Amino acid sequence: MTTRRNCGAGAWVIPLVLLCVRPMNVAAQAARQPLQKHPDVIAVKVRGSGPGRFDFAVTVSSPYDTPARYADAFRVSTADGVVLGERVLLHDHADEQPFTRDLYGIAVPPGVKQVLVQARDSKFGYGGKTVGAPLPGRN
Repeated sequence: MTTRRNCGAGAWVIPLVLLCVRPMNVAAQAARQPLQKHPDVIAVKVRGSGPGRFDFAVTVSSPYDTPARYADAFRVSTADGVVLGERVLLHDHADEQPFTRDLYGIAVPPGVKQVLVQARDSKFGYGGKTVGAPLPGRN
């Protein structure tokens, strides 16, 4: 049953038609959004663990985590791309988003004051949001 209401000045609106148009627009907008290819690093905590060594607690978000495709590693590197350490993740974290994992005892050269942390997708490799993490005691 269609209900009509008077909107003034002789115009009639059929609410049922308006309800049908709105979901189609939302679906069309969702179809235009690009697929996220890489997990994002959303937080990094760093603490010193010895002379020239640091421990990293890295929080990663990967909303598409499934056994077939997931965030399978993260790495710590210098600004010029030298990889200092990497943590390989052996399974998806579908029931734990975002998730935090540690990487211990990473040796960092004396002149480096900040490192970059980036996550890897099992299908597309490294990418996504990278976080710069200052090293404590190296201001």
